[in-house]
Amino acid sequence: MRGIALFAMAATVKTRRETLEEFLAADPNDSFSRYALALELDKADSRVNAAAELREVLARDPGYVAAYYHLGRILSRLGEPEEARAVYTRGLEAAATAKDQRALSEIQEALDMLD
Repeated sequence: MRGIALFAMAATVKTRRETLEEFLAADPNDSFSRYALALELDKADSRVNAAAELREVLARDPGYVAAYYHLGRILSRLGEPEEARAVYTRGLEAAATAKDQRALSEIQEALDMLD
């Protein structure tokens, strides 16, 4: 009987991706949930979809600095170095505006590695 109960519970447990998708359905402007969904998609090797979500984060919230780094990284892995370079450059500007030294350093390092 216990096994059946555990199976029933497991069937109702949502994945992180499903939960994030529900959050976004409730609030499409939730930058954190969209960013987290993009990272989940990237982990699942759905890089094109991850890039689309990160682009949406930046379209809605251009000050979301971490999204620039991850979008640039994904674009680089997708074989789009020029687009990655453009994203990293915009990310440097956003990080400088936010006075986020750590992000500034990480994005600059990623940009340098493209060259």
